[in-house]
Amino acid sequence: MKLHAALRLVAGVMLLLSLALTYWVSPNWIFFSAFIGLNLLQSAFTCWCPMITILKKLGFEE
Repeated sequence: MKLHAALRLVAGVMLLLSLALTYWVSPNWIFFSAFIGLNLLQSAFTCWCPMITILKKLGFEE
């Protein structure tokens, strides 16, 4: 799997997980969803995403 496909996979899984936790556990988990969205926004403007750094260290290639 390529780096950017893995990044989209991680973002999608984290978002769906946070929405499930919001629905079934506590409404406060919505802040985790907001954090994911804000991280995606900042990465669009700064061209830096912490998850890409992690995925590169795990061996994913571009």
